[in-house]
Amino acid sequence: MNFSTGMKWITGIAEGFLAIPIIGGAFVISSGYSALGVMFVLHAITLLLSIRERQGRFASILGLVTSVVSFVPLIGWLFHLLTAGALFISAIMSKRSSA
Repeated sequence: MNFSTGMKWITGIAEGFLAIPIIGGAFVISSGYSALGVMFVLHAITLLLSIRERQGRFASILGLVTSVVSFVPLIGWLFHLLTAGALFISAIMSKRSSA
C-alpha cells in the first residue's frame, strides 16, 4: 500500500467519525472548530501525496472543501458523509490499481 492510500483510509475514518450525528458535531464544537483545521491539513497532505503518487485527487479536494464549509451544521454533516464515502472508494480503487 502506498502512502496516499493509507492517508485516504485515515482521513476517511476521521471524516466518518465527524459524520456521526450529534457526536461529530459535538466533537467539532468542543474542539473550538480546530478539528476542521486539522482535517484541512490532513486532506492537504493526502492531496500532495496523491499528486506525487499519481493517484485520484477528487476525494482529497472534496475533503478540503468540506473542512471549509463544515461550520454550517447540516451542510457539514452532509459533506462529511460524502467525503468519507469518496475517500473510502478512492482508497479501494487506488489499492486495486496498484496491485
